[in-house]
Amino acid sequence: MNPLEDYYFRINEPERSALLFLRQKIIASDTENITETLSFGLPFFKFKKKMLCYFYFSKKHRQHYISFYHGDRLDHPLLLSEGRKKFKILLIDMEEDLPLELILELIDEVKRFVR
Repeated sequence: MNPLEDYYFRINEPERSALLFLRQKIIASDTENITETLSFGLPFFKFKKKMLCYFYFSKKHRQHYISFYHGDRLDHPLLLSEGRKKFKILLIDMEEDLPLELILELIDEVKRFVR
């Protein structure tokens, strides 16, 4: 098992399936330019080899989240900065439907800042 697979394998269901679904949708949104790497022990998604977003777990909120690079330029009421300078996070509530459309829109917005 490679380190990326190991990261997801250590997460319990149903969170694992939700994150794997998001992973697949993020990569499929731009298969030519979005890649996934393991950085700092976390799955990072990169756009043209530059940071885009990553998954992590918030101990404070007890939820997984997706963190967006250039978050300081993103303006959405569901995004939290919590003192971060360049990133904002979107908490993923496993009890609710995944906000897939919103996530993909935010990724597209971040991609415009990377270019």
